[in-house]
Amino acid sequence: MDDLKKKYGTIPPNDVLLEQAILGALMLERDALSSVIDILKPGCFYNISHQNIYRAIEEIFKDSKPVDILTVKNQMSKNGTLEAIGGVKYLAELTLPVNSTANIESYARIINELSIKRELIQNSFEVQNNAYEPSTDAFDLLDKTQQTLYEISQSYIRKNFETMSTLMQKALIELEAKKNRKDGLTGVPSGFIELDRTTSGWQKSDLVIIASRPGMGKTAFAVSAMRNASIEYQKPIAFFSLEMSSIQLVNRLISAESEIESEKIRKGTLSEREWEQLISKTDALSSAPIYIDDTPALSVMELRAKARRMKTKYDIQLVIIDYLQLMQGETHKNTGGGNREQEIAFISRSLKKLAKELDIPVIALSQLSREVEKRGGDKRPQLSDLRESGSIEQDADMVIFIYRPEYYGLNQTADGSPSINTGEIIIAKHRNGSLKDVQLRYIGKYTKFSNLEYASSSSEDKARIIIPSKINKGHKNTSDESTENTPPPF
Repeated sequence: MDDLKKKYGTIPPNDVLLEQAILGALMLERDALSSVIDILKPGCFYNISHQNIYRAIEEIFKDSKPVDILTVKNQMSKNGTLEAIGGVKYLAELTLPVNSTANIESYARIINELSIKRELIQNSFEVQNNAYEPSTDAFDLLDKTQQTLYEISQSYIRKNFETMSTLMQKALIELEAKKNRKDGLTGVPSGFIELDRTTSGWQKSDLVIIASRPGMGKTAFAVSAMRNASIEYQKPIAFFSLEMSSIQLVNRLISAESEIESEKIRKGTLSEREWEQLISKTDALSSAPIYIDDTPALSVMELRAKARRMKTKYDIQLVIIDYLQLMQGETHKNTGGGNREQEIAFISRSLKKLAKELDIPVIALSQLSREVEKRGGDKRPQLSDLRESGSIEQDADMVIFIYRPEYYGLNQTADGSPSINTGEIIIAKHRNGSLKDVQLRYIGKYTKFSNLEYASSSSEDKARIIIPSKINKGHKNTSDESTENTPPPF
């Protein structure tokens, strides 16, 4: 804060007298700390000495010891900070003007607000300095600023507890709303009947991992589910495509919707009749509430910033990321590499936080390890096959595997039914529900999944696809053209 004083010629917002009153009250009343422990942290105090005193009080509290002048003195002696504040004399002076601890919580909230103001001033000062630097990327600075502001709000503004009566009232209102729904869906529908019967839709605040080996069709499944939710149910959806360009992704949607082979759309070899078919069948798709971002090597910070903006502007109900292993975690940026398993763990935790923060489901596609290929038998995937980090399984509320026996030359499923043009959706983990294998039809030439009793839908709903411009990005398209082969599962 010295920089701020030099810059603006004034002292940052603070109230040293209130800080003294709080610390004095904490050393006099044993129950006073419980009123402020979730409001204050050492950095909330402007005076350095007061920061050291409160830090000692926190350490005593963590050791389940009583807080008074003597215990604080002993703790500060251990920390080597006692003499710097003026010794026991200053601790005693803090308690002299205290007559009551009745208003300590109000005092703490004032100190908390003053601290927020100081951090905002400091952050603004840093943003201003960086903005003047010619080498600074404006969009990176914008993302970092948004992230910093979010961290400040999360650090200081904590959610308070709720009483059982309040929670029961909320739960009963939600239960009544669910009871009145005829379709039994309580979340974002996938459009796959048997899957929705098991999950009741993608649920709010859930992290859903959809995993498979390359070529099984995980992106085809995600895109099909996105299409169903956006067109049939008008749910706004954000799709972050790290592997394919936005145009390639839209071409896949066009192929699936118009039922024209993706190979023909890729090459542009459409007959007059097929062109008319494409135009007539993609009317609803052209206005679907789908928002596509194809920024490559997207970082967790950038994803969170963009998702929050989309939530505010478009009220998105679902986020889909294709795919998790192509994202960058902060450990990668900070260390220039580091442990990949730790980085993936950081990404999966961050995605779960994002789901809770926005109160919407987040679906992340993930690769499976090569251990699947090394096994004999039908090579059905299992949770231990999740690639690079066990934390993916731990953080996920639901883990779904995409499995097509036909991929391995098997003409029958485990129960003896034909496996040609079918795919199994294996719910391997379901924190709030049952496990089940769901059979779907896989149509390779259109790269889409559908219900086994397939019939072309003809929704007349209107919505809009928005593909955001990335004029600030100079990235090359890193999409793998090999995924365009027929049949072209993702």
